Amino acid sequence: MNFSDKIALVTGASRGIGRAIAVELAKRGADVSLVGRDEKALAETADACATARVGASAHVILGDVTDAESVNASVAQTVERFGRLDFAIANAGQSVDSLLLRLREEAIDQMLSVNLKSAIFLCAAAAKPMMKQRCGAIVLVSSIVGITGNAGQAAYAASKAGLFGLCKSVAKELGSRNIRVNAVAPGFIETAMTEKMPDGAKEMLVKQAALGRAGKPEDVSGVVAFLCSDAAAFVTGQTVVVDGGIIM
Repeated sequence: MNFSDKIALVTGASRGIGRAIAVELAKRGADVSLVGRDEKALAETADACATARVGASAHVILGDVTDAESVNASVAQTVERFGRLDFAIANAGQSVDSLLLRLREEAIDQMLSVNLKSAIFLCAAAAKPMMKQRCGAIVLVSSIVGITGNAGQAAYAASKAGLFGLCKSVAKELGSRNIRVNAVAPGFIETAMTEKMPDGAKEMLVKQAALGRAGKPEDVSGVVAFLCSDAAAFVTGQTVVVDGGIIM
């Protein structure tokens, strides 16, 4: 998986899975646009990309993924700086846990905007340069919760499940232009988001996993790199579960 001369854009690249994806792609030769709100954290990701590969170019873009114009601008900046866009990774995500009867409308809107609408915006924006190139790969980062559901995460699960339908639909729309669209569904991955989980819940998930451990962001980033690569040239509209064997 040599990504020399390839250009990638990763949303939610400040930390966790997004940072790991950006570093993985940079390590394999790609130049990367890092999209997010936290300038300091994005700069740390850029440094990590440069450490992973001497000469890697990581372009920090401060943007709001819930705003279509901002997403369009992020893609336009990437194409202006690098001349093309080969990989678009919709990784931005947020979880607000609440039982259904206590779920506030603002939380519902936030989950749908960050987890689902942002991915729709990125697919639409990235499709334009990719259609001109007649090639490209889009990867949507979902969650196994979108497959299984989870008490206290109705809005989160619904927003993540929506990515599966988006993946299949956009794959069918763009396939004739040699643009592939796939999704990954991580399980329990050790990130800042999952740090807030109760210890009992973490232990239960580890016990459920066939591999008997929590995942690391790098466990997901390697799968994303595969889906971007020519090794996956005949794979589109699919969701790859990366959960260590929790829901098999």
